[in-house]
Amino acid sequence: MIKLRSRLPLLATAAALTVASVSAPRAAELLPPPVDLRILAINDFHGNLQPPPGGIAIDDPADRTKKIHVPAGGAEHMATLVKALRKDHPNAIFVAAGDLIGASPFLSAMFHDEPTIESLSLMGLALSSVGNHEFDEGKTELLRMQNGGCHPVDGCQGPHPFKGAAFNYLAASTVETATGKTVFPPYAIRKFGGVPVAFIGLTLKNTPNMVSPPGVAGLSFRDEAETVNALIPELKAKGVEAIVVLIHEGGFPTGDYNECPGISGPIVEIVNKLDRAVDVVISGHTHRAYTCRIDGRLVTSGDKYGTIVTAIDLKLDPTTRDVISAAANNTIVRTDALAKDPAQTALIAAYDKLAGPIAARPAGSVTSALSRMPNAAGESVLGDVVADAQLAATSDKDKGGAEIALTNPGGVRSDILGGEGGAVTFGQVFAAQPFRNQLVTMTLTGAQLKAALEQQWAEPARPRILQVSKGFHFAWDAAGVSGARIPSDRMTLNGAPIDPNRAYRVTLNAYLAAGGDGFTVFKDGVALQTGVYDVDALFAYFKTHSPVAPPPTDRVTRLN
Repeated sequence: MIKLRSRLPLLATAAALTVASVSAPRAAELLPPPVDLRILAINDFHGNLQPPPGGIAIDDPADRTKKIHVPAGGAEHMATLVKALRKDHPNAIFVAAGDLIGASPFLSAMFHDEPTIESLSLMGLALSSVGNHEFDEGKTELLRMQNGGCHPVDGCQGPHPFKGAAFNYLAASTVETATGKTVFPPYAIRKFGGVPVAFIGLTLKNTPNMVSPPGVAGLSFRDEAETVNALIPELKAKGVEAIVVLIHEGGFPTGDYNECPGISGPIVEIVNKLDRAVDVVISGHTHRAYTCRIDGRLVTSGDKYGTIVTAIDLKLDPTTRDVISAAANNTIVRTDALAKDPAQTALIAAYDKLAGPIAARPAGSVTSALSRMPNAAGESVLGDVVADAQLAATSDKDKGGAEIALTNPGGVRSDILGGEGGAVTFGQVFAAQPFRNQLVTMTLTGAQLKAALEQQWAEPARPRILQVSKGFHFAWDAAGVSGARIPSDRMTLNGAPIDPNRAYRVTLNAYLAAGGDGFTVFKDGVALQTGVYDVDALFAYFKTHSPVAPPPTDRVTRLN
């Protein structure tokens, strides 16, 4: 450049004459056309190889004040839609924003989610950020999901060897404290029409409070926006200008599945903090569907359980290598309109042949559906039943001598609807309690019990109201201050006030007992006795108490 400096005036004059001699249309013809890129995205699949009950809830086109349920989801139909959306798009990539596995239905969970990894690999998934549920069984198991091999305890259970994911996990913000290195690569760069595009993958920084502490031991989860921004200079040094973030964190919109009026939640703050170099953000975690503009950037999310595939269309400038425009459309995976993909059908059938007889075992029956949806106080019908089942499994003296059972709402994953005549199977019970946490009975003082319940508001914007067993009752004040939301005289057991000095035997699942969901007080419990798995307790409860009727939701009271 320095050597050519003396020639610049001459070159400039020549350039001016050249431009003057070329018409505007002719000059435009000399510019290379934009490169079209289609990104297909999903999030929060949670091993739903088969369509989830209830499909997806959307606004009723005839009356937007009402909701309707559209049958949707399932790997067989999703694979067909992915193929259709890729057709006629030579530049395309299929990506995900985490929680592909974990909290899965029986068909996937029985095989430690190997079928889901195989299904998505078969579908052509290329990249995925890690979600909090990817760590449900710990780092070592997540590495097995990527690399393949038999489960260290249960061995090889599937119909064929498990080879691991054909797609790549990304984990920019998840760092091994001992080495300072990320568990998976922080980003991947792919070229489309000669233009490099970077995909940065990461999960929410609050993951340690949402996963069993042993599952994230030795790992740190760094700030989302700071992590992304620190990578920008490195990417630019590699010639990358087009940047897409796959993040397992999201927001709460007020509109329908293809819009986002009034969106709130962590994703808004995160996007506002991101370097301007970031062009598109593909989000998840909140199980909501939206296509948004936040701080001028396109932000998307595709509901949950495979009910939506998001199609994002980018135009890339081959000269600047940056994004010219970005648009998105959330497409419902309609089971009534899409054919089943034969390869997915064959994969599911191979696993179902092994799992089907176990899942079909009769558990009992219900008089009507048991819903996991909480009321205004945070209590749900199914949450009450689960807590009752855990108390029943541990109340005998030799099994723990429990007087109270508590369970976290995030551990109750699916309604129990019942089939013909209200019949309930083991598969339905497992879907409601898919984590296979062992029950732990411990001794807590009344004061410790109250202190633990106050931790339901560790995150005031997203309180986690514990589900409680029959006979125990507490009230909480919505206008109360941190640490004093539960009036001491409104905590009772069988009508008697909880004595702060008395010792109580309390049953929890192992996740809560280890301080999961921020309930650190439970780690101070003593005289621990480990019991059966939570799902086995619920299965036994149905065996002995059927038909199970929805109990009145009067154990938790909200004041103000």
